[in-house]
Amino acid sequence: QVQLVESGGDLVQPGGSLRLSCVASGNIKSIDIMGWHRQAPGKERELVAAITPVGATTYTDAVKGRFTVSRDHSKNALFLQMNSLEPEDTAVYFCYARTVVITTEATYWGRGTQVNVSS
Repeated sequence: QVQLVESGGDLVQPGGSLRLSCVASGNIKSIDIMGWHRQAPGKERELVAAITPVGATTYTDAVKGRFTVSRDHSKNALFLQMNSLEPEDTAVYFCYARTVVITTEATYWGRGTQVNVSS
């Protein structure tokens, strides 16, 4: 089992920046890929960014060049630096972690942190 707790969501004006954090606890040695999804009102949850244990990253097209995902293995933490925020980035942001134990995979989710981009 892995527990994930996000923080850093806030209300910010368009063009502003936020840094989201996610701290993992539990069976952290089993964690493989970590990342962020988001869900806007009335929309399906979508992948924002993900990062492998060795630092390879992937981003959805809408955030490329504006968001940066990173990990700090020493702190069991995942981050999402969000710059040049747009109203369309308003959503609940969820941290997730994929674990692999021998051949069994599982995905764990945090409860989410709210990001509001508005003037």
